[in-house]
Amino acid sequence: MKRIHAAGAVATALAIAGLSLTGCSGASPAQGGPVTLTFWHGYTEADGKVLDKIVADFNAHQKKVRIKTVTKTWAVIGDTLLTALSAKQGPDLVALPAENLPIYAGKHAFQKLDDLYATSAVSGASLNPNAVDMVKVDGAAYGAPLGFVPLSVIYNKTLFQKAGITSFPTTWDEWVADAEKLTVDTNGDGTPEQYGLALPDHATVGNGVWPSLFYAGGGDLVKGSKSVIDSASNIDTLTFWAKAVQERKISPTGLDGIASDKLFSSGKAAMEVGGPWMASVATENKIDYGIAGIPEGPKGQAASAIGISAAVTSQASAAQKAGAEEFLAYLYSKPVATAWSLGSGWPPLRTDIPASDVSSNPVVAALTPLTPAARPLLPGVASSSDVLAALDEATQKALAGGDPAAVLKAASTTAQTALDK
Repeated sequence: MKRIHAAGAVATALAIAGLSLTGCSGASPAQGGPVTLTFWHGYTEADGKVLDKIVADFNAHQKKVRIKTVTKTWAVIGDTLLTALSAKQGPDLVALPAENLPIYAGKHAFQKLDDLYATSAVSGASLNPNAVDMVKVDGAAYGAPLGFVPLSVIYNKTLFQKAGITSFPTTWDEWVADAEKLTVDTNGDGTPEQYGLALPDHATVGNGVWPSLFYAGGGDLVKGSKSVIDSASNIDTLTFWAKAVQERKISPTGLDGIASDKLFSSGKAAMEVGGPWMASVATENKIDYGIAGIPEGPKGQAASAIGISAAVTSQASAAQKAGAEEFLAYLYSKPVATAWSLGSGWPPLRTDIPASDVSSNPVVAALTPLTPAARPLLPGVASSSDVLAALDEATQKALAGGDPAAVLKAASTTAQTALDK
């Protein structure tokens, strides 16, 4: 995923961070080191170079721990991690999409990290509590957040200006009304040449688009071990959006996330719910874009978040685990957390870093104020992919004309079966 990178600001922050390392008070590995550990991550673009620089800086300013980074794609990590660990040839520290963490924790592939959060360096770091909740399974922390970004709306400023819209909508009703103004059917054949919104009905960004809408409508997906997909609030939400699409033609039906991206990047949709990488896509396609929070639903503003977590694997020794925790505490120090935010293109993990501190990256600056409304998607649920697949089927059927109550009931039954396994 391509991201905007503010190289100068990152370099400055890292230089400051190097001076502050000796004050880091994370867990100390056993004497007689250095302790060496391998760190797999899937940051394959500019963000990976920044993370590798942070690791190199950490290695250079203390003698107790040495970390070696190995860059792989996220898919390769997912395909090889368990096999490598069973052969004791895997990483000691690994980064992975947060939704996969419960699966590995359930297979005893990761160690608990509750002691990390008890250290003064981390307990005083003002970490986003929702990002921390993202890495918990049955109340225990099995990871440490590396990234937590809310879904947001990217919009085409030029198309807004042509439609006479001077400010971004703040409520669902305003959002749909503006989307209708932005929908253009020049020849009157019932198929618009331009849509106000690209709303995918399946295979969405991290499967988080529809949960974001359900949250803002007062609903949820899972509570405890029970599916609540077919709640009255969710039925109302799906009914509202199905009618908006079917009757007001604000978005085509049958879109998946990729088709939605293409519709926006080609200038044929004025708005799309997506992640921060869409900013670079818009720039590549010469679109003058803005980023805004998902408008408020009946129960307020909400957004699902995409997350990346780090975990200490079962093959790591006690000394390696302590070394990994010392590195993570360093990563959460204020200057390093700022540098990592700028380098990754995602909002800071610390809530005490204001948008002004990351203003050199306009995408990060725009997303940072939206983070408090972000919620982790199905944290701690090992069968999250099955739950989301059931939801995908329901939203696709509803936007194609199916009864929202009926399709959500069927989806909830399917999801419960997965949860009961």
